[in-house]
Amino acid sequence: MTYQTVNLDTWERGSLFRFYMDRMRIVMSLTVDVDVTPLLTFARTRGMKFYPLMIWSVSKVVNAHAEFRYGWDDDGNLIRWDTVFPSYAEFHREDAAFTKLVTPYSDDPFRFHARFLEDRRRYRAARGIVPTPLQNTFDVSCLPWVRYRHFDVHVFDEGKFLAPVVTWGRYTEEGGRFTLPLTMNIHHAVADGFHLSRFFLELQEQLDTFPKP
Repeated sequence: MTYQTVNLDTWERGSLFRFYMDRMRIVMSLTVDVDVTPLLTFARTRGMKFYPLMIWSVSKVVNAHAEFRYGWDDDGNLIRWDTVFPSYAEFHREDAAFTKLVTPYSDDPFRFHARFLEDRRRYRAARGIVPTPLQNTFDVSCLPWVRYRHFDVHVFDEGKFLAPVVTWGRYTEEGGRFTLPLTMNIHHAVADGFHLSRFFLELQEQLDTFPKP
């Protein structure tokens, strides 16, 4: 886990960060429909799982931008992680419970997919939060049962949670294309509407890069 400590006096966003931490703690939430047809086709033709490939796609875009990699060290100093890993929910249909796991991110989708499957196998009997020494994580979850219009997550801490919270719903088909609603929550202290919008634009670009069979 490597990171850089952020000096608020020299950071170009320092004054905005102080304002949104000291005077107006805001978390922005945006839901956008994304086209997952290329990813779904890729997964089906390769015999791979959609869920880990979607997590990988989100993780790739999250790691491409500093605004999604901020956190705090043990002394309460603002830091920027070099890499962040997805902390995701693995749902168990047999008892309607879930396991919260972290799989280290890799630029290689095949490697990440294999690690995901191994982690799922290793902790298939576990329930709840699997302990991890990793602090450089962001939250990912899925609601595959419903196609929603908006989804919001309220983190009831001191209003200092800086990592992204990403959720998506059920994908549906229309006119031969498959789309799903995807939501990101992010603290305004580290990101603006521009950054939030860029995430969705680049995620769609990433999804469109999956090759056709």
